[in-house]
Amino acid sequence: MLWIPFTLLAAFTQALRNAQQKILSRDVNAIGVTLARFIWALPLAGVYLLILELAVPTEVPHFSGRFLFAVSAAAFAQILATILMVLLFQRRSYAAGVGLAKSEALLAAILGAAFFGALLGPIGWLGIAIGSVAVWLMKGRSEPGTLDLPTLLLGLGSGLCFALTTLWVRDACHQLSLPFMHTAAWALVWTIGIQVSALTAWLALRDRATLLQLWHQPSLVFRISLSSSIASLCWFTAVNLEQVALVKTLGQVEVLFTLLLSQHWLKEQVSPRERLGLLLIVVSAILVILPALTT
Repeated sequence: MLWIPFTLLAAFTQALRNAQQKILSRDVNAIGVTLARFIWALPLAGVYLLILELAVPTEVPHFSGRFLFAVSAAAFAQILATILMVLLFQRRSYAAGVGLAKSEALLAAILGAAFFGALLGPIGWLGIAIGSVAVWLMKGRSEPGTLDLPTLLLGLGSGLCFALTTLWVRDACHQLSLPFMHTAAWALVWTIGIQVSALTAWLALRDRATLLQLWHQPSLVFRISLSSSIASLCWFTAVNLEQVALVKTLGQVEVLFTLLLSQHWLKEQVSPRERLGLLLIVVSAILVILPALTT
C-alpha cells in the first residue's frame, strides 16, 4: 500500500508544477518551459540518490541495454508530452488542459495490457472507465465549438506520451536488482540527465534567447524544477510498486488539486460540469484503491 501515499504526493506536486508552468508559458516558448521542469531537477535528484546511498549503501547496479533503452525512451516521451501540454495550456485554461492530458490513465491501462503484460481486475477497469468519463467532463466548458480537433489531438497526444513515459520507467526500474527507493532514484537520475542534455543542447544551438529568458526568471524556474523532481520521484516509486494503470487512475486526484489552484490561484472559474467530473474522479480513485485496502 506504499504506492498510495507516493501517488497522492505525486499528484499534488505535479498539479503545483503544472500551474507554475502555465505562468511561465506566458513569456517562454514550449521547449523552454519543458527545460525549466528538468534543469534544477537533475542536481536535486543526484543529491537524493547520494543521501539514499549514504543511508543504505548498495552496489552500483549493472545498466543493461534494456534499461538504457527504457530510460531513453521515457525521457524523450516525457519531453514530447510536456511540450504538447504547454501548447495545450496556450490554447485552453489550465484546468481544461490538465483534464485533457489526464487521458493517460486509460491509455496506460490499454498499452500496459497489450504490450507490458499488466493485467487488471474488473474493479480496476471499472475505476479506469469512470475516470475516463470524468476526464471527458473535465475537458472544458460545454459551450459549442470550444473543443476543436487540434486541441483534442494535443490532449490525447500528451496523455499518450505521459502513459508511455510511465510504462517505460516501470520497465526500467524492474531491470535493476536494488531496493525500490534506489531503483526509482537511479531511473530518475538517468531520465532527467538525458532530458537536460538534449534540451540544453537544442536550445544552445537553435534558440539561445530562450535560455536567456529562463536565466532571467530563476525563482520560478527553480520552483518548477523542485516540484517536478518531487513529483517524478514519487511517480517513479509508485509505478515501481504497483501497476501503472492503477497508479495513474488514483493519480487523477491531481484534478482536484488542479481545480483548487485554478480557481484560487490562477483565478479561473470552475463550471458545474467540471465539479461533476471531480466527483467522478473521486469515485474512480476509490474503486482503484479498494482492492489494495481489502487485501
